[in-house]
Amino acid sequence: MLGDRLACVGTLAAGVAHEINNPLAYVSTNLDLLAEELRSIEGASPSRRLRELEELAREARQGAERVRKIVRGLKTFSRADSERRVILDVHQVLDLALNMSFNEIRHRAQLVKDYGDVPAVEADESRLGQVFVNLLVNAAHAIPEGQADRHEIRIVTRTEAERAIVEIHDTGAGIPADVIGRIFDPFFTTKEIGVGTGLGLSISHSIVADLAGEITVHSEVGKGTTFRVALPATRARPANDAVADTPIGGTARAGRVLIVDDDEIGARSLSRILRPNEVTITHNGRQALDAILAGKQFDVILCDLMMPEMTGMDLHREIARERPELVNRMIFMTGGAFTPAARDFLDRVPNDRLEKPYEVQSLRALVQRLLR
Repeated sequence: MLGDRLACVGTLAAGVAHEINNPLAYVSTNLDLLAEELRSIEGASPSRRLRELEELAREARQGAERVRKIVRGLKTFSRADSERRVILDVHQVLDLALNMSFNEIRHRAQLVKDYGDVPAVEADESRLGQVFVNLLVNAAHAIPEGQADRHEIRIVTRTEAERAIVEIHDTGAGIPADVIGRIFDPFFTTKEIGVGTGLGLSISHSIVADLAGEITVHSEVGKGTTFRVALPATRARPANDAVADTPIGGTARAGRVLIVDDDEIGARSLSRILRPNEVTITHNGRQALDAILAGKQFDVILCDLMMPEMTGMDLHREIARERPELVNRMIFMTGGAFTPAARDFLDRVPNDRLEKPYEVQSLRALVQRLLR
C-alpha cells in the first residue's frame, strides 16, 4: 500500500514538474532575450533607466533559475520507475538535494558547503538524492527553529581510499547512546508521533549498501551528529549534458528550422531566439509530418517530446521510415520525460536533447552545430 502511494505521488509530481517547465521555458528565454535587447541599446553611456530595466530582467531570470532547480529536484527525486544507474557527480546530486531541503534548513541553521575533490560514482540519481535529502532533513530537524545564527549544518566531501566521502554534520541535539544502534532499523524513530515514519534512515541504509557503500553515524548528546556516506569511486567520468560541450565557434549561417511544439507561446519564443534563421512553426506532430512529406526542406527540427495526438517519439519513427536523412537533424525538447516509454526512448536514440527551460546560448549552439 505504501509503495503504491509513493508511486502515485511520484507520477503526479513528475507530471506537475513537466507542466511547470513548459511555461518556465518561455519565461526564461524571453527574459534572456529582453536582457540582450537592453544591452544592445545601452550604447557607451547607458541611462539610469536602462540599467534599472536590465537589473529587473536579470533578477527575474535569477528567480526563474531558482524555480528550474527546484523543479529539477522534484522530477529527480519523485521517480517511481525502476532503478537506472549512471555515472554521477556527487556534488551535483548534493546541490539538488539542498534545493529540495533548504526550506527545512534555513530557519534552523547556517549552511556551510566544504566541498573537496571527490571521484564520480555509479548510482541512480533519484535514489542517491533521496539519501542526501533524508540526511539533510534529519540534520535540520535535530535543531530547534529560530536559532539559525547559533547552529550549523556543514557538508564535507573528500576522497578517501578510492571512495567518495560525504559527511553531513549538524550541531543539533544529538542521539542518545542507548538508541543510536537502532536508528537504521525499519520504523524506528526518535521523532514525535506523526512527524516521521521511521523509514528514511532504513531506506537510506539499504540504498547505500546496494551501491556497495557504507553509511555510519557518530553523535554526542548536546553537541550534534555526523552521518558519513562512503561510496566506491568509478573511473568513468560523468556524462555531460550534450549542450555543455557544444562548441559555439565557427561560421554561423542561417538555415531552415522546423519547430514542433504544442505550446504556442513557447514556439513563438523559440522562433525569436533563432533569428535570423527561416523558422516554420507547427503545433503538433501530424502538421510537422505533413510539411515534411510535402517536400519542405529543413536543416534542423526542434521537436517537443510529449505532445497530444502524435508525440515527438511518434514523429521520430515516421521520419526514420519516410525521410531517414532527417532523423539526425532532430533535437528533442522536454519539460521532463516522466513516462517509462519516454525515458527509454531518450536512452536509445543518439539525438541531442534540451531540458526545459533551456539556456539561449546553448540552444543556438546546438542549432548552429547542425547547420555547419
